[in-house]
Amino acid sequence: MPLYKTITVNSQTTVKIWKIDESYDDLIQPLNLKPESLTRVLGMKSQLHQRGFLSVRHLLRSFGYTDQDLYYDDNGKPHLKDGKHISITHSFTFSGVIISNKEVGIDIEMQRDKIAIIAKKFVEYEFEYLDKSASDYINKLTVIWGIKESLYKLFATPGMLFREHFLVIPFTFEEDETICWIDYKGLKKRYTANYLEFDGFTCAYVIE
Repeated sequence: MPLYKTITVNSQTTVKIWKIDESYDDLIQPLNLKPESLTRVLGMKSQLHQRGFLSVRHLLRSFGYTDQDLYYDDNGKPHLKDGKHISITHSFTFSGVIISNKEVGIDIEMQRDKIAIIAKKFVEYEFEYLDKSASDYINKLTVIWGIKESLYKLFATPGMLFREHFLVIPFTFEEDETICWIDYKGLKKRYTANYLEFDGFTCAYVIE
């Protein structure tokens, strides 16, 4: 079982990352999926998405949960029946789950040059400190996207926009955390965001 990395953030919060190298058949065989989960996975056109979905259920098992313990609200935000907070992500060959006693958000992204093409859609303030000619420009954009995606997952509030409502203060890769803010309809909240890189991917997570 390729549990790739476990990060114990604190006594109440754990991140687990899975490297998806099993086949669809090997992933689904040991799982007991709810009927709606089975319908969902069978309806996916991409086996990559199917394997991502199933690997998340294996991560749940590694935490001591089953598919039956997980449900989604009307905004698509996942919840655990025991009241603990959870956030889920998967990207190509990696998936991740964070579970905490506090609200959380997590995102994994493949580092790709194409992110520079869409940067204007999710970056505004951050352009003040980003250097487009720097060798780490793509990596920094990927961190910013991951942090903003994590904030969005934490709040799961329709109408929030990455460019207008979330900001990430300057950061370096010598450290593994930075400060980020939500500024939305009079709500101003400050968070610490963590980030790490591995195998051409970036993971970011935010805890309330």
